This record gives sequence, C-alpha cells and structure tokens, in this order.
Amino acid sequence: MVITRFMRRLPLLLSLAALSGLLLSPARLAAELIWTPQGGWRVEGGVLAGLATEDGRNALDLMNKARSAEEAGQEKKALGLYANVTKKYPNSVFSAEALFRTGMIREKRQELYKAFDSFQILVSRYPNSEKFNQVIGEQYRIASMLFAGKRNHFWGFFPGFRNREKALEYYETIVNTAPYSDYAPLSLINASKGYKQINETEAAIDALDRMINTYPRSALTPDAYLKIAQTHASLVDGPAYDQASTKEAITYYEDYMILFPGDAGMVSAEKGLADMKKMLARSKLVIADYYLKYRKNYKAAKVFYNEAITVYPDSDIAAQARAKLVLVDAKLDQQQNIAPAKGAKPAEPAKKKRFWLF
Repeated sequence: MVITRFMRRLPLLLSLAALSGLLLSPARLAAELIWTPQGGWRVEGGVLAGLATEDGRNALDLMNKARSAEEAGQEKKALGLYANVTKKYPNSVFSAEALFRTGMIREKRQELYKAFDSFQILVSRYPNSEKFNQVIGEQYRIASMLFAGKRNHFWGFFPGFRNREKALEYYETIVNTAPYSDYAPLSLINASKGYKQINETEAAIDALDRMINTYPRSALTPDAYLKIAQTHASLVDGPAYDQASTKEAITYYEDYMILFPGDAGMVSAEKGLADMKKMLARSKLVIADYYLKYRKNYKAAKVFYNEAITVYPDSDIAAQARAKLVLVDAKLDQQQNIAPAKGAKPAEPAKKKRFWLF
C-alpha cells in the first residue's frame, strides 16, 4: 500500500527535484532576460518558474528599479541596486545580468578597473552565461583602452595615471579565462607588444612563443613568427658578442618563410634573415681575425674563416674571409717548411779541429 502510494507520487517528486535542480544550477542562466521600459525585465526560455519564489520576486523588483534608475541617468543608485541583487540573490537568474549591467555602467563612467573586475566576477562565477563571449570582448576593449593610454577614473570623475602594465595584466587574464576565444591570440599579440615597450623582452618572446604553440592555425600566427624573429634580432649587440639571439632570429625567419611563403611580411623577413646571417658571418670573421693576429693560431683562424663563408657564402663577408684564407694558407705552408721533416735525423755537429804540436 505504502509502495503503491510512493509509486504514484514518484513522477511528482521527480518533477519537483528536476525543477529544484534547474533553479539552483548554472544551466538556469540559459534563460534570456529581456528588458523593456514598459514591462521591465522578463524571462524568456529556460526558467519560467524562477520568479515564482519570494526571492525571485524580490530580485526582479530590485532589477526593475536598478534598470529604471540606470535609464534615468541615476548611475550611483543603479549600481547600489545591482550590487544588492548580486549580494542577496547570487543564485538568481538575475545575478549575472546585474554584474553585466554593473560592468557596463562602470565602463561608461571610465572606472575601467572596477568594470573589468565586475566582468571577471561574472565569467568566473557564471561561465555558462549567454553573455560570456560578449563580456570577454568588453574586457579586451578595456585592456586595449588602457594599453593605448586611456586613464582609469576614480569615483567616475577623477582621472588616474596611465597604466599600461595593468593592460598587460588584463590581457593575461583574458588568455587564462577564455583560452579558446578569439580574443586570446589577440591578447597575446598585444601583450608581447606591451612587454617590448617596457623593455621586458623575454616576456615579449614568451608571449609570442605561447601564441605560436597554442594557436598554430590562427590568422595571427604568421605575424607572431615574424615578430618573434624581429624581437630576437633586437637583442643582438654586435658581432663581437654572443650570437645566441642571432641564431634564434635566423631560425624563426626561416620557419616563417617556409610555413607562410605567400604572407605579406615576406620582404621584411628576407631582409631580416639576410641581416642576421651577415651578423653571424661577421662574428665568425672577428673570431678568425683574433686567432690570426693575436694568437698566431692559423689552424683555428682557418676554421672560423671557413665558417664565415658557410654562413653567408654570397656576402661581402665571405669575400673577405676568402681573401684572408689565402694569407692563412701561406702562413701554414711557411710553418710546414720551417718545421723539420718527420722522421729526419738531426744533423751531426761539426768535429772540432785538432792541432798537433811536434
């Protein structure tokens, strides 16, 4: 008898459980919120029962008052009401919308830091929100404004200092929060540019390297290859110094030319590659000259002159190396002629003359 009553009530219990799960789960945010000045906020799709509870009605009332204040230009009042929604009703269908409206008002007031933070809370707390991509776009817009020199305003009217470092921080946040969005590769490209401007060249190279390895099929990847080659080239101090950066630049220039033969930056890449090969060849020439002039080590000098020719055979550096090789070969021949023949016995000393006295 008890079992029979339970079985009759089972469909109702399952329905209630499903409804409760819908109201408490992030999936409920799939509902679309529509605002009209005449009717206020209404829910379309997803959770039609989200307004049946007292909390739902209270959240709706606050949202209507907040949006009305926003439309009337009463931004501070609207911000306070939206804050009440997110604080008191975090599981409400309106909470994500309240955070979005808060971010938009803050951005309008040029309170860029607070706007970005509001958007970040939204995407972190409600990753299933239908506004996720739009919010990431707004965050990218804020980062780009700061990167371009836009000043953050405090209290909506007092401008602060320019802060491009904050823009770089925001670009990295976008990459971590939405790594598969269209804004992630853009953020890495801009971050690399920003790092280079503040002389953090290693960080710039790291950003470009992540861009190349994480998004190999992005439309921005060819530009990333070219920029990382140019960045390595900017670290080269001259032929008398370590050539590790020169070799890295050559590698990336060559990879770019092989992978993207029809790209618009090909002329720039060809010139950059030629300059780096010339630099590397000249460094070999400098070392060879050192062994020739100061160490009289003609064998070592010959090795480095040949390496200079191999690095860039059609250059004027190679022509100089070939001319020096003639001198080196002559020095080596002279050494061989002076040295005693292998296996030859040393000449016997002349016998002393003896005088006989009779």
